[in-house]
Amino acid sequence: MRNTSMVLFRALRVLGVAAFFALSCTAQAADDKAALAGLKDVKVAFDIKEGNAKGLLNRLDIIDETRESLIKQGVSPHFILAFRGPATKLVQTDPAEIKPEDRPMAEKIAHKIQQMSSSQGVDGFEQCAVAVREQGTKVEKVLPQVHVVGNGFISLMAYQSKGYAYIAP
Repeated sequence: MRNTSMVLFRALRVLGVAAFFALSCTAQAADDKAALAGLKDVKVAFDIKEGNAKGLLNRLDIIDETRESLIKQGVSPHFILAFRGPATKLVQTDPAEIKPEDRPMAEKIAHKIQQMSSSQGVDGFEQCAVAVREQGTKVEKVLPQVHVVGNGFISLMAYQSKGYAYIAP
């Protein structure tokens, strides 16, 4: 009987120590201090090509979460979100150009872009005119918050030359 009590006591002690370490690790807030050390601002050009409406909305949400996280950590974001390829159809206003199953999500995408367009750290949205032509949409149907540029490749090259990091989520 005494042996069983000792084994049980040891097992509970091990579980208690493990729980303490697990809780202490999760209690610490995740941060990016090491990577952000010495930075006051970051400049990023996002190359967004996602043609799946749910996937595009998810990417916009994560980019927005990233923007908020940088601000909370004392770093000013400067984000350009550049749309091209299949994403083109999801950032325009003609429902006939959007797959019927993607239309409800496209409305959420438009709302997210509108919300982000006035958010601190979002310097602009761009749509490639070459992609508009290739995707069969029209420049005048691009969401009003999105500026149409002649060639998205040229725009992304220029931003990189100006010190913007390139991210293709």
